[in-house]
Amino acid sequence: MDKFTEWIQGHEALLEQLGIVSLVVLAITVVVLPVVVIKLPENYFTAARRGSASIARKHPVLWAALSVLKNLLGIVLILAGVAMLVLPGQGAVTILIGLALTNFPGKYAAERRIVCQPAVGKTLNRIRELGGVPPLRMPCGDA
Repeated sequence: MDKFTEWIQGHEALLEQLGIVSLVVLAITVVVLPVVVIKLPENYFTAARRGSASIARKHPVLWAALSVLKNLLGIVLILAGVAMLVLPGQGAVTILIGLALTNFPGKYAAERRIVCQPAVGKTLNRIRELGGVPPLRMPCGDA
């Protein structure tokens, strides 16, 4: 018996749990992603900078607590996604969801670059079309 097989047999419970987490993340993604894409304002990606959320101005303590929790969840998902790259699971999807939840310098610019990829922009606007809302205006022109 080689070391890899031994490791798998010794960590069956962990692999099972990662598989369950992977399926849950996939199910949540399938349900939540279209809702988020449909709820985005048309000009979400065209502003030069993202403005602060209104809750941050009205309730700064609540905003700080939610921000910390959101970032912690994002970091956990990134780490789980990295593990899922070599273990069973939706590693790349989980990493992307984790990155979407975290705040870091240059995030808005990275999001704008990603949506300018023709396949991404077309997919987002197809989801919006199915939801009956106008297409997103892209920072790079029509995508």
